[in-house]
Amino acid sequence: MAELSLSNASLTTTGIDHVVLHVSDPEASKTFYVDVLGLTVDHGSGSHIFLRCGPQLIGLFRAPEGVEFASGHDVNHLALNVAAGSYEDIRARLEAAGIKVSGRTGDDRCIYFHDPDGHMLQIVVPE
Repeated sequence: MAELSLSNASLTTTGIDHVVLHVSDPEASKTFYVDVLGLTVDHGSGSHIFLRCGPQLIGLFRAPEGVEFASGHDVNHLALNVAAGSYEDIRARLEAAGIKVSGRTGDDRCIYFHDPDGHMLQIVVPE
């Protein structure tokens, strides 16, 4: 990875938008989080469900084949809200800092990248 220049990528992060957990059965996991922990369903169905936890969300995504569930250590990514910026501006700032970024086809609100330890992070572009 290229050396990071943090002054070029300065963003104002305003909070965690959501954390995604890989689960074997999203519907069964939804029941646990709703009935046991008191979260509420925000949106989604089938292979991915988002639950409201105060102002943040927890995403329950059906895990890809071969993911081990016994450890409970698999967090897919951490998504952060930012105070301002367009998709193009935020992406350019990260790339100027030497960070390789990617997006999701057809979604101009999601910018993905990795921290120095390889954890996947996402910036959710403000509406």
